[in-house]
Amino acid sequence: MIVRMPRFLFKQLLSALIVCFILSLSSAAFGAIRLPHIIGNNMVLQQKSETALWGWSNPAEKIYITTSWNNYTDSVTADGTAKWKLNIKTPAAGGPYTITLKGENTIVLENIMIGEVWICSGQSNMEWSSLQKLQQIIDEMPHSRNNNIRLFHVAKTTSPYPQDYVEGSWKVSGPDALNGFSAVAYFFAKELQQKLNVPVAVINTSWGGTPAETWTPAEKVNNNEVLAKSAAMQKTVPWWPVAPGYAYNAMIYPLLNLSIAGAIWYQGEGNTVMPFTYGQLFSEMIRSWRAAWKKDFPFYYVQIAPYNYGHNNIGNLIREQQAKTLAVPNTGMIVISDLVNDVKNIHPTNKKDVALRLANYALAETYNQNITGYKSPMFTRMQVTGNKVHLYFDNAPNGFKLNAGKAATEFYLAGADKVFVPAVIKIEKDRLVASSPEVKNPVAVRFSFSNSGMSNIFSKEGLPVAPFRTDEWVVDTSKVK
Repeated sequence: MIVRMPRFLFKQLLSALIVCFILSLSSAAFGAIRLPHIIGNNMVLQQKSETALWGWSNPAEKIYITTSWNNYTDSVTADGTAKWKLNIKTPAAGGPYTITLKGENTIVLENIMIGEVWICSGQSNMEWSSLQKLQQIIDEMPHSRNNNIRLFHVAKTTSPYPQDYVEGSWKVSGPDALNGFSAVAYFFAKELQQKLNVPVAVINTSWGGTPAETWTPAEKVNNNEVLAKSAAMQKTVPWWPVAPGYAYNAMIYPLLNLSIAGAIWYQGEGNTVMPFTYGQLFSEMIRSWRAAWKKDFPFYYVQIAPYNYGHNNIGNLIREQQAKTLAVPNTGMIVISDLVNDVKNIHPTNKKDVALRLANYALAETYNQNITGYKSPMFTRMQVTGNKVHLYFDNAPNGFKLNAGKAATEFYLAGADKVFVPAVIKIEKDRLVASSPEVKNPVAVRFSFSNSGMSNIFSKEGLPVAPFRTDEWVVDTSKVK
């Protein structure tokens, strides 16, 4: 006997089955292994290190992870917040490899390379790209295809709290990938890749205009009376964050699980509102990044370029603070006072040579390659003899040279009256000797100590002498008249 189900009961049962099916799909989708964008196809993992893979899934879900470079399978179980993380060991540079993740679903990450991973951060001079019509990078784009260079551009975002996730995707170097990508970061990666002959990845996480406070954990700023006062001087604007920690939380913190080789930095103009405290702030930022990464990685940075600011001396005071930051171990600074053709433009267009100087520093200091003359001469001490001042420097083993003109420029001498006048410079092999007929008893020397000072004196190896002053007198920061 056939029993027919009433039509209304059949419709209810069918509807219930459809709802259950949809819910099962939704549950499976929600429970599926999910990865942050920084873990994806085309990525580079730091060689010979312990780095992490991480993501989300169902709570208590067991995930099996297989790395093709050793065909080893390990497993991890998601916690009660649906998060999981597994540390893996990487071999020497090579690839391409795959990483397979299996749980309720399977993800196969492809074209994975093992090599050198660098963080590239700062403000607009790090950020600038083909979108700003930089001719150097536009000319480079047709020749930029290289499977051993990988690029990741972190999207601009902020948060008052630390985040786990950044927007972006790994791309193999080429014209499309390079369009809109940091010129400094790319040229840095290209030089390292050519000289080391290993895969190199650069993660560009920069934002034009940003002060260093927003790249520093908020508690490091807010719990320091000096830094908190300086941060309060920053004016809120529509184009970039100024609040302490906001860029750090959203654009640095989500990267902390990655093992990295080091970081390069190009910033400082955003802190001219309170230049005297920049060294303390910048040093704290570097230390906090290293503490968060649990690694004292090398940190190389660019001393800001000459520029006609609206206030006297604020640019050179930042440069002075940047030089003082060299007291932080395993840091390096490059000087670019000669790479500027317009002191009315805060964005010098020569980014390639900036990147090459950063790369040379890394090749010499991090990778122990035989690179000569990668450091600019740095003033160390002076000795007064009569009406002459003998100036001594580090990083000038073969002495000095003039790149133009018959006399060194941008040197000034003062007596006890604190009135500075142009100095005459005599170049000797291991020193410079400053004098002036107007100063019979000199007590202080300043070199290139102005917002837009550009000198013509270099080491024999071709790098400009770093700006300096020997005094600690009060400096005028009033508005330019």
